[in-house]
Amino acid sequence: MVDAGRGGASPRVVEAVEEYLVARAAGKPSPHTLAAYRRDLEGVLRCAARVLGEDPGRVRLAQVDGAVLRRAFAEFAAERAASSVVRAWSTWNGFFGFWVAEGAVEGNPMPAVRRPRLSPSQPKPLMGEDTPERLLEALAAGCRRARDPWPERDMAVLALALLTGLRSAEMLSLRVEAISGRPGERRVRVVGKGGLTRSLPIEPPLEALVDAYLRTRAIRFGAAPKGGDALLVDNRGAPLRRGGLQYLVRQCYRHAGVHDRVARGTLVHALRHTFATRLAEDGASVTEIMRLLGHTSITSSQSYIDVTAAAQREAARSNRTYAALRRLAPSEAEPAGG
Repeated sequence: MVDAGRGGASPRVVEAVEEYLVARAAGKPSPHTLAAYRRDLEGVLRCAARVLGEDPGRVRLAQVDGAVLRRAFAEFAAERAASSVVRAWSTWNGFFGFWVAEGAVEGNPMPAVRRPRLSPSQPKPLMGEDTPERLLEALAAGCRRARDPWPERDMAVLALALLTGLRSAEMLSLRVEAISGRPGERRVRVVGKGGLTRSLPIEPPLEALVDAYLRTRAIRFGAAPKGGDALLVDNRGAPLRRGGLQYLVRQCYRHAGVHDRVARGTLVHALRHTFATRLAEDGASVTEIMRLLGHTSITSSQSYIDVTAAAQREAARSNRTYAALRRLAPSEAEPAGG
């Protein structure tokens, strides 16, 4: 138990982090949310320890003031996207707010650390009209190079992401029993952000890929998976984790020769953005997109339709016939008949 400043020395940050996470767990956030809190707290702590010339396990709350945090966040931000830095800033702000309330520190030093400004986020689907098909065709045609190839699993993972638009955390939290219903009418039940659930349809082609994957899984490990088991597993049969999923998707991109068509920092999210962008291109309403993606704000869903409209106009503008017409038509500065 951390001594919250009642006559004892300032608590060590590592102990304060553990107690803070216990307190946050009482609100029942998802395991992935708690894991993100831990990564942000421990990542910045390591940077602060280097600033102080101290072992991370020995750094105390009283040492982590505004000056130390400014330098720590500068190092933390060097190799991370602005969105990751903003999330870490918010995590540390909540962390210090908690310990101010507990009396362990006199004030919150986070206002001394500049919070990055984020430009409005834009969807970043896979680039190239044929990229999703090229990716799936490459996986279907042959195994990607790996020490222990499992093409059925790889195909199921990529197709599931492309055809349901699941977030990576949602994919990792799926259980075998999440897929239910009669053949040809199956759905996948997803627990999204904030614990909100949604049910997504699975059409027969995707259903067949998932079934093929589960059959090979039973053969690999000598037993059919149970309903409560993780749907996606690694080559040892353990639940697939965030790093493993990112590595798998990255290698599939390389195998298909489309790694240069993926926006930096997207990986799995590029598949979700591709799903949503194609929905918009094919005429889905903003409400339909919102429900399928699990958005709580219509603004997030509207961005796909807005971007699609801009992309359509750009595609029309690049039509070669327009180039010929520009040469033949009167100049815009000269009204016809003038």
